[in-house]
Amino acid sequence: MSLTIANPGSRDARWLLMIHQIPPKPNYLRVKVSRKLSRLGAVPVKNTVYALPKSDSAQEHLEWLLREIVEGGGDGSICEARFVEGLSDQQLEGLFLKAREADYGEVGDELRALVKELPRSGRIDDDRRASAESELARLRRRLDEIAEIDFFGASGREAAQALVKTLEQRLAGSAIVAPAAGTSHVNRAEYVGRVWVTRKGIHVDRMASAWLVRRFIDPEARLKFVVGRAYAPEPGELRFDMFDGEFSHEGDLCTFEVLVKRMKLEEPGLRPIAEIVHDIDLKDGKFARPETAGIERMVAAIAFAHREDEERLARASAVLDDLYQLYRQKRS
Repeated sequence: MSLTIANPGSRDARWLLMIHQIPPKPNYLRVKVSRKLSRLGAVPVKNTVYALPKSDSAQEHLEWLLREIVEGGGDGSICEARFVEGLSDQQLEGLFLKAREADYGEVGDELRALVKELPRSGRIDDDRRASAESELARLRRRLDEIAEIDFFGASGREAAQALVKTLEQRLAGSAIVAPAAGTSHVNRAEYVGRVWVTRKGIHVDRMASAWLVRRFIDPEARLKFVVGRAYAPEPGELRFDMFDGEFSHEGDLCTFEVLVKRMKLEEPGLRPIAEIVHDIDLKDGKFARPETAGIERMVAAIAFAHREDEERLARASAVLDDLYQLYRQKRS
């Protein structure tokens, strides 16, 4: 790994690196530092080198942590850096995405387990309700904590938020899972000529949803890929697979499934694709189609080989076009 240490305040530096050494004793200091770095969202580049995207807030947090390390008998440095060989910016972003996707996945698993424990309708006894509400409050806080350190818009937040809404409605005594926009059908013609916005770094649900929009809703649809955090839509824009988007996860449905349902897309061949996208995106094995694992590897290869979203979409669209023709004929 080669890197350039930039001058303080340099515009070339994208990253802050903490390089530290901690004495083997006392052990609690090593554990404490590790936990604090994790809470800050830092990812390890080497054993004792951690990275964060450069920001005033990140620098302040690292400076306080460095003070604790030094007071505990350790040593360290904080550097503004850019990588010139070895690890690329894209690969480092991938480390952050992988870490946050794992965090969202853990919370999602706990939320799904809680959903399964609660009845779809009917009364929930007081003790069970109190326990579920306490667990839900804890998981909401955990989601907020992850979102705070989700610097690059990792996948998984929308699915977890949809499960939170499912639980809220079950605890409220509702058997119907639907956000304000609902799963009600819409008039497809009203969605022609719009700009469809989603997060950068598209993966399976956003790839498939963008393909669906251009193939079945508006062939001339304009797509816009943005940083997902706190994006404010402009007039005429529609957000999909984004937190608080017009089309996103609802209950246990991924965005692709929501689009199919709300747009009343009943074309043969879409159901198997929806099942594959669901299982890859939500990782719950709901449909367990035998071809899903192979398609998941193909999607991962597309994401690995191509950084630009339009290029990823073009590759994925070719695969989805062929799958659609296959399933359209097989009708299975």
